[in-house]
Amino acid sequence: MIDKITDWVLKFPKTVLIIILIITAFFTFQIYDNARLETNLDKYKPDDHPEFVASEEYEDLFGINDAVIVAVENNSNPNGVYNAETLKMIDQISLALEKLPEVAKGDVKSLTTADNIKGSEFGLEVDPFYQKLPKSQAEIDQLREDVEANKMVGGRIVAEDGSSALIMAELKAGEIDRLELYQKVQEIVKPYRSGSAKIYIAGQPVVEGTLAHLMPQDMQKMIPIVIFIILFVLFLTLHSFKSTLLTMLVVLFSTIWAFGLMSYLGIPIYAVSTMIPVMLIALGVADGIHLLSHLNQEIKARPERDKLELIKDMQQQLWKPVVMTSITTAAGFLSLLTSDVLPIRYFGLFTAVGVISAMFFSLIMIPAGLKVLGLPNLKIKKKEQQAADRKFFHKLSQFVRTRRRAVVIITIILTIIAAYGASNIWIDSSMLNKFTEDEEISQADNFINQNFGGTTQLNLIFKAEENDTFKEPEYLKDVWELQNQLEERELIGTTYSLNDYLRRINKVMNEDQEEFNRVPDSRDLVAQYLLLYSMSGDPEDLDRLIDYDYRQLHVQLSLKTDRTQEIKSIIAEIEDFAANSSLKEFEVEFAGSAYTNMIFSGLILEGQVLSLAISLVGVFLLLSLLFKSFAAGLIGVLPIAVTAVVNFGLMGGLGVSLNTTTALISSIAVGMGIDYAIHLLSRYQYYGIRGFNKAETADKAINLSGRAITFNAVVVIAGFMVLTFSEFPPNRELGWLVSTALFVSLIGTLTLAVALIDIMEPKFIFNKRKDDQNEE
Repeated sequence: MIDKITDWVLKFPKTVLIIILIITAFFTFQIYDNARLETNLDKYKPDDHPEFVASEEYEDLFGINDAVIVAVENNSNPNGVYNAETLKMIDQISLALEKLPEVAKGDVKSLTTADNIKGSEFGLEVDPFYQKLPKSQAEIDQLREDVEANKMVGGRIVAEDGSSALIMAELKAGEIDRLELYQKVQEIVKPYRSGSAKIYIAGQPVVEGTLAHLMPQDMQKMIPIVIFIILFVLFLTLHSFKSTLLTMLVVLFSTIWAFGLMSYLGIPIYAVSTMIPVMLIALGVADGIHLLSHLNQEIKARPERDKLELIKDMQQQLWKPVVMTSITTAAGFLSLLTSDVLPIRYFGLFTAVGVISAMFFSLIMIPAGLKVLGLPNLKIKKKEQQAADRKFFHKLSQFVRTRRRAVVIITIILTIIAAYGASNIWIDSSMLNKFTEDEEISQADNFINQNFGGTTQLNLIFKAEENDTFKEPEYLKDVWELQNQLEERELIGTTYSLNDYLRRINKVMNEDQEEFNRVPDSRDLVAQYLLLYSMSGDPEDLDRLIDYDYRQLHVQLSLKTDRTQEIKSIIAEIEDFAANSSLKEFEVEFAGSAYTNMIFSGLILEGQVLSLAISLVGVFLLLSLLFKSFAAGLIGVLPIAVTAVVNFGLMGGLGVSLNTTTALISSIAVGMGIDYAIHLLSRYQYYGIRGFNKAETADKAINLSGRAITFNAVVVIAGFMVLTFSEFPPNRELGWLVSTALFVSLIGTLTLAVALIDIMEPKFIFNKRKDDQNEE
């Protein structure tokens, strides 16, 4: 089959290249016309997961939506934000945000829109803090006094020291372009950045919009560096401009085909998808390196051979390992399809598409290109240099084989140590960790967390069986006790529930006496106050905190962190409190982005474990099938399994979290690492079945495959190290972790795999070998 394909390619090389160029041009236009970014985190989560379904139902019931948070700080004025200029700025920004089509009508909270609950001789009054912007100092002083007296506003919307104030704009439900929204908000605040006040923008939509803004910049920065580094290393490796050009065209075209198909099918680019081009550029060189390294060796050994004969020999000798390595690499990435996390599934699928495309181009485009461009012009190494290369790999072979049991024992010890480190891995789906501390979004988040309740929202719901349950003071007081306990935690800023309204109303209806700043003692008084508020204020304010039947009570928690471990700890404390109070009678439910992100992190771990198991089993079966030997599967998989454990051990030992980015490491390590094992096993088999003894087989196999494997590892590691220049810390972590994994896999292949072959003497290699009596 391969002979017929090669003959056809060599007969019509220009036709082959033109067809490839036409298809590549089609996919290029697809990328240009249809590629789109997706940073809405809700789109990352499976729609049918019961926890996400329940959260969405509560979000609809209580109007829980993400909000853009704008903080205005004025430290240059001794009165902080309590001056005419800053109050006017807050008013203008609030009005501009209200006009945005993405913002829900009437859902901008600021000093401009906030209501003040007061008592009067006529009963309860709920009015804005001012009808017209206060201009005189007396009016401004009165405003400050009113705000500081109302703890529902003072310390929440305005900082306790008066130096800063918040504007919170809740979004409409449904599809919203986060990048477009981010750009609109930036335009709104831009005119005010040059004044005396500082402006900070935060909140989940802003985090997502910032990602959408920075991701293309990150790609534009990384990809040229990747190309330059790989071109440089390839040229040093292959010693030929023609070979370097052909190899680079293979990986560039495979990248375009993968992204083009993605765009053609209407699949968006997620944050993790931005790594696909870098992955394919780094991974796709493997096939070209093995093919052209073999060609170079043959040219050096027999330069008088005909060009077509050399190309056909290259294809005949290496098509099988190229196909096997591509299939197993793709299988490693396809194991990610088991993940419940949509972006990771798409990452696995389209990286696999790119790997198979690279295989196709390597076996089709490289021969066609060589026919058109001619064979590489090589400078033949001196015999001393060639001998030095062979001597190194000969010594390596001899060293490993004479210490084969020691190699296995040391590997076992290192694996046990790494497994202990892996037990310390922690999961984190924090979006803010994707940014450096000097990014605007990080600075804004830190400022709001330090001066206000926090930017992360966790929503707690108590669900009772009977109507009017949450008019009972006993239950409301226990909820208030829980609120107080939670607010004592360093990372919980504020809590907000029906109790805040009841306490405020109770106080103002009793001449503002502090002793009445508590939940009313009687059910009737609770009902009366709620009725009063519904007549005097906006009933929708209460609809966000209690359902119509008073069976479901909503408590909002403002957190100063979005880290998964902290959110888990807070939820555990809530559940423990409820189990030991009157609240044990009710179901305790959670909703909102903080909660769904925590569930999301659990899915990452489950998917990681499952994909690793599937990829290892899949690779074992594929190798066993391809070499018709279970021993081949075992020898190939063990170095990769060790690599995965070592990588997770490093993560645990160095405190690197498992997140949507670093979760990809095991499949990458499996997919790439097995490439080394296949080329080694193929060379072993090639010489073993031709009757060479163990020593001769090991020498020849390691000398020929070791050089190509090492070149491949150096080029791919150089490509992955480019990720250390990424704007996003998790991507930088991925760069050095994968580079480490590939290095460990390379060492494992050239030591552990060689030692296992020597110990096991598998029949698929040595079934026709010579007698070993003269081996040593």
